[in-house]
Amino acid sequence: MRTILSCVIGMVFLLSATAFAVDKQTSAVKAAKMHATGKVIEISNESIKIERTLKGDIEYMEFSLDRPAADIGINDSVKIDYLEKDGKLVASRVVKVVLKKKEIKPIEVKPVQGKK
Repeated sequence: MRTILSCVIGMVFLLSATAFAVDKQTSAVKAAKMHATGKVIEISNESIKIERTLKGDIEYMEFSLDRPAADIGINDSVKIDYLEKDGKLVASRVVKVVLKKKEIKPIEVKPVQGKK
């Protein structure tokens, strides 16, 4: 009788422990980080608005800022990492993008050797 009772209590304990573990895993889901790149149209200490081109269409996006973005002005190209919280886009990181020009190397022209 004691062995059966101890087995039943042990099974109840194991099943309840797994049920609590499953609950904790589902509540710890992280929000996905997204990013956008574009040109700054408006900027203030609380928000930033950019214009980006997506498949030929111009799209405007507005983000709220946790802290003011330093060294960023209007017409600067920026990359913004953001999260969506309560229907608002919240920028977690704003970085100025510097576009590099590609150097074009001159092509060397070699004389063609023909049959003589």
